[in-house]
Amino acid sequence: MRTSYKILAIVFIFSFLLPSCNKDLQLNPISTISSASFWKTENDVNGALAGMYDRLRSQAASNFFMLGESRSEVMGASPGGSEGKLVFRNSELTRTNVGITWQGFYTVIHDANLILKYVPQINFPSEAAKNNILAQAHAMRAFVYFVMTKSWGELVIITEPTEGINAEDLQRERATVADVFSFIKEDLNKAKSLFSNNNFPVGRNMWSLPALNALIADVYLWTGKRLNGGTADFTISLNALNEIEGTDIQLLDNFASVFDYSNKGNKEILMAVRFQEFETSYATLYEYMYISGINLPGNIDQGLRDSIGALKYDEWSISELVRGQFEPGDERKKASIIEIYTNEPNGGKSYFGSIVSKFDGIVSGGIRLFLDDVIVYRYADVLLMKAEAKNALDQDPSNEINAVRKRAFGINYPGNEFVNSSKANNDDAILKERLLELIFEGKRWWDLVRFGKAFELVPALQGRQSDDHLLLFPISETTLSLETKVKQNPGY
Repeated sequence: MRTSYKILAIVFIFSFLLPSCNKDLQLNPISTISSASFWKTENDVNGALAGMYDRLRSQAASNFFMLGESRSEVMGASPGGSEGKLVFRNSELTRTNVGITWQGFYTVIHDANLILKYVPQINFPSEAAKNNILAQAHAMRAFVYFVMTKSWGELVIITEPTEGINAEDLQRERATVADVFSFIKEDLNKAKSLFSNNNFPVGRNMWSLPALNALIADVYLWTGKRLNGGTADFTISLNALNEIEGTDIQLLDNFASVFDYSNKGNKEILMAVRFQEFETSYATLYEYMYISGINLPGNIDQGLRDSIGALKYDEWSISELVRGQFEPGDERKKASIIEIYTNEPNGGKSYFGSIVSKFDGIVSGGIRLFLDDVIVYRYADVLLMKAEAKNALDQDPSNEINAVRKRAFGINYPGNEFVNSSKANNDDAILKERLLELIFEGKRWWDLVRFGKAFELVPALQGRQSDDHLLLFPISETTLSLETKVKQNPGY
């Protein structure tokens, strides 16, 4: 299949086939005429599949980061002093200011449900190709529900596309978190039974068996720690991670090259959401983590000015708390941020601020375009999840942690090796390694919640342990007004 999501057929077909995006679960019904005329051939299905991934991209542009990292200790004021999304960083969210709804996520689920309903009745030249598409739909549905339940807890479970106009079908109560995870795990098992091999698609921007195994590991680490799944869940997680070993995956020698726009779909990537010039109108949220011409100081070295290059907005950047946690010799620091120092009259230099360079896009026609892929899973993440699962099972996580640290420190690695310690100390080391390795990749908040460290490590949450409702997001007023059977999360 083509790696591009933007296919002319999709623009035409999905303009009437897919549901409206401006309401939450109240999806516009598909007409029986369009459904009957569309779901006929493998080409129709490939078009629907591309549409599903395009819907995912609309969520990945901003919401993955806002839900997965914005509330952590990572983000601070921009170099120009802007506080950006202050209510997120300070955990001051309410039903009226949260801004994020689950509307777009449910449209991705709707697309997956359409595929799962109609594809089984279509004849394919290859049964393996048909099963591969069904596997991707199950994987996608599991992933989206996983993102949502980590964010909002209880969810409305929808297993069929919304094609009728029965009002009762559009108003449903939320299922318990336990039931949501049972459903997620059923989808994971179905997807695993349908993938026929460990091959990656060209571009690595669609679900595959290795990417699914990373998702399985992620889900079972979460339920192992948050839903008391314990040893059984940690074992399933570790087994899934072990299955990834031996596939066409590796740590790249150069950390910065993993994120290069010109190096999309490299061998460290298991699954990414594709952003490409001329293919999408979406820009990623990283465009608000750079610096504008108004705020760029004039008294900086020319070499630094050249490395910054074309400018963009600045609303927030890395916090001083996190910037200071990079150890001397850790090459991930310079690959993740650009530190700006001004030249002072006395000949010295003063720190001005930092901008995010890990996902700084490309410059086209003199304009910076933030179109780096949003990475869902990569091999360093797999190694650190493996270290986490092994530690939970009282196994030594040193090999996995040190593989990541050896790349991070390069020639400075001797003396910076991880040494196995107690389970609690190892967990602290793994959590910190994930912070520095995966910074700005939309993982940190969920890591803090999974490890039970949010109230300890996020300054805005310290001393608020009794407010455990803050581990979830409030449900927006928009959603509550549309979905009358959906009740607000307690505490909001």
